[in-house]
Amino acid sequence: MNDQAENLRKKMKQNAQIKQAKTVAFVSGKGGVGKSNIAINFSLELAAKGNKVLLLDLDIGMGNVEILLGQQAKKTVVDMLEDKLELHDIVEHGPNGLAFIAGGSALSDFFRMDQRYMDHFSSQLQQAIQCFDHIVLDMGAGATADSMYFILAADACIVITTPEPTAITDAYGMIKHIIHHNGSMPIQVVMNRSTSPKGGHAALERFRLVVQQFLNIDVKPLGIIPNDEAVTQAVIRQQPVVCSKRKSPFSKAIKQTVEKYGFESQPVAEKDADSFIQKMKYFFLKER
Repeated sequence: MNDQAENLRKKMKQNAQIKQAKTVAFVSGKGGVGKSNIAINFSLELAAKGNKVLLLDLDIGMGNVEILLGQQAKKTVVDMLEDKLELHDIVEHGPNGLAFIAGGSALSDFFRMDQRYMDHFSSQLQQAIQCFDHIVLDMGAGATADSMYFILAADACIVITTPEPTAITDAYGMIKHIIHHNGSMPIQVVMNRSTSPKGGHAALERFRLVVQQFLNIDVKPLGIIPNDEAVTQAVIRQQPVVCSKRKSPFSKAIKQTVEKYGFESQPVAEKDADSFIQKMKYFFLKER
């Protein structure tokens, strides 16, 4: 781990070439739809394909990425901000070479991003953008003042929902909130816990048509994830499904989702190397 941290430190201090990592925010209208579990397995599969991936848990104070990965992070995002640590000092490494930063859990003090924290966070994140190919943001459920500027600044947004009416309603509300602030945001939808491929596709198509009719935008179906017992077992064992049960229906669906994402995803132009940071600061100041 020390060697990995040292290598990352060196890479993040190099300025050989300017590139922009693709940033994608995983969001949900409500909790309990499996967002973090999908974000983790998605990131692991993306890393398994040879990509340099950073998974950033931004459900600050309520994060569970490290738990689902079966690891215990020494430092969290909050530690970095409060103690002015450098990002490479808090990065942990999981399976498939996945780099991740924990959001922390059960924090006793209420955390709120302010200008001082934002300045430090953006300076550290700029280094990561030039070091990784993809940065996956695992956001907290719903829309909060401290989460929206990250979501709105991302290059793409993946909304996780299930066929349940309450989850569908909340996912619709989340998309409505996002496009109200950023009408050009590319949005893709994953239907989780589908009882059958046919039923999942039907639910996702109905949802797409409703969004198109009432919000006048075209969200793209990204994946149908089955309701798989292997997921429950993996959560209990704290072993990601794509690592422990590669042949499970869930793992196969995640692989297909990553392949479709990679096929449709467009690289960010070098001239836009600072766009994520700039947009993040813009939306942050707009919300103040």
